[in-house]
Amino acid sequence: MSPLHVRTQSDKVAPFVLLPGDPGRAQYIADAFLEDVSVYNTYRSLLGFTGRYKGLPVSVQTTGMGCPSASIVSEELIQLGAKVLLRVGTSGAVDPSLKPADLLVVQGAVPLDGTTRQYLEGRPYAAIPSWPVLQAMVKAAAASGEPHHVGLIATEDAFYATSPEIAREWSRYGVMAFEMEAASIFLIAKMRGVHAGALLTVSNQIGDSQFVEESLLKRGVHRMIETALEGLLLLEGKV
Repeated sequence: MSPLHVRTQSDKVAPFVLLPGDPGRAQYIADAFLEDVSVYNTYRSLLGFTGRYKGLPVSVQTTGMGCPSASIVSEELIQLGAKVLLRVGTSGAVDPSLKPADLLVVQGAVPLDGTTRQYLEGRPYAAIPSWPVLQAMVKAAAASGEPHHVGLIATEDAFYATSPEIAREWSRYGVMAFEMEAASIFLIAKMRGVHAGALLTVSNQIGDSQFVEESLLKRGVHRMIETALEGLLLLEGKV
């Protein structure tokens, strides 16, 4: 029996899965990077595709926005046999050293969301990626020859609730950027015995009135996806 939301069978999902929030980005990844692509889910616009990147079977699964949706998708992908969950998304920066379209390899996520709090029953927790995934993504980012950052982020629920001033206060504790899914993906992967990681593209500094110009952001996202896939190649046979 297929899961409730990712409505497919286990033989349709690859062990390595990229997790964009946006269904449009999932479609872009499938079209621009994968060969022999098939669609395995369209329910609730949680688009899911499986194809091959340089021979490696890879799935791309939309999570939607926020930890509640991302946690449902992560749980169901693991039920379907996924072994590595890699978030690929955008983020709002609070570290002034980050520029629009910069690549950020996530070292850990401060869990400011309600989903991880419910799973943890209020316990404090350090949401971190799996070491093999983090190591592979840092290696792939370095091999690209392009600048990149490795560091701490925060995961929150309410996009419009956090003021720029409050968000920037977190930079005092090493937080470089904010996003809305990574902490729950990291936690669920640890709980279920699989691997997870995250790569982010900077879309703006928090407090900016708009995202970076679209063509620049698209180039940053393209580079992020390429780095993610090259990183997955490094993990083949190791996880």
